[in-house]
Amino acid sequence: MDFSSTQDLKSQPLWLLLPLALAFLSLLKSSLQILNWVFVNFLRPAKNLKKYGSWALVTGPTDGIGKAFAFQLASKGLNLVLVGRNLAKLNDVSDLIRTKFKQTRIKIVVVDFSCDLDHGIERIKETVDGIDVGVLINNVGVCYPYARFFHEVDDKLMSDLIKVNVEGTTKVTNVVLTGMIKRKKGAIVNIGSGVAVVMPSSPLYALYAATKAYINQFSRCLYVEYKNSGIDVQCQIPLYVATKMSSRRRASLFVASTDAYAQAAIRFIGYEPQCMPYWQHSILWAFARLLPEYIIQGWWMGMCLGFRKRGQQKDSGKKNVHN
Repeated sequence: MDFSSTQDLKSQPLWLLLPLALAFLSLLKSSLQILNWVFVNFLRPAKNLKKYGSWALVTGPTDGIGKAFAFQLASKGLNLVLVGRNLAKLNDVSDLIRTKFKQTRIKIVVVDFSCDLDHGIERIKETVDGIDVGVLINNVGVCYPYARFFHEVDDKLMSDLIKVNVEGTTKVTNVVLTGMIKRKKGAIVNIGSGVAVVMPSSPLYALYAATKAYINQFSRCLYVEYKNSGIDVQCQIPLYVATKMSSRRRASLFVASTDAYAQAAIRFIGYEPQCMPYWQHSILWAFARLLPEYIIQGWWMGMCLGFRKRGQQKDSGKKNVHN
């Protein structure tokens, strides 16, 4: 801008200059956010996870995201502690990983997070004693079989949701964190959910969303508590991933396959306290922020009512078959 242009600008009234300045700052902020998004999702290098320790512990590793995480961690040269409730499935996953990554050492711990949790935690404690677990993936979780109103949630499901999603994750973190503090290094990844972060509310999944909101806040608090102790704590926020627990079974542009999600997720470990690793999901999140809450809530309520109706029809069909 030349001198005359500067003079012309100065001569403009304040009521015009102020909105121009605000518009410029808004444009600058948006541009920087886009550039940062591109860097984080496509250019930022992944951390060397072996620097945290030679072992990783994964809960819920026999299917879905947890299984994909286990393979990704093995591909990075980490040994594995696999924690799940089904011994046969744990052995199957262990065999598959050893077949592909022959140098990987694997320890198996059988824990049913919905039942004998305290004894299970003791078994985990005994297993990790003496090994340097540098990465913890708290993936284990349960959800509703299908959408339902809160008064339709029975006592067993209510107990399982709280015990597995909240108590299980909390106690496993406590056990593994003790060793990380002694070694002054570690990375903890807790798997949250978009229903607790992206959605302003999650009707018909109220208790599940509440447990995932706990995971999110728990992670953010621990991130601040331990960031100066060499321990990185993170809550990862997936939207739709094609798993048995999800209502979407096939991967598509905005529905990640478990392998694609885990591959993206590994690159984010050790960075932000809250992140959405799958870049297509982050686009949906950005779009959701632009819409008024009542529009999102109305759309989601309609979707969930549809999930509930289909779930009830399946239940009814099963009962008819048994009868």
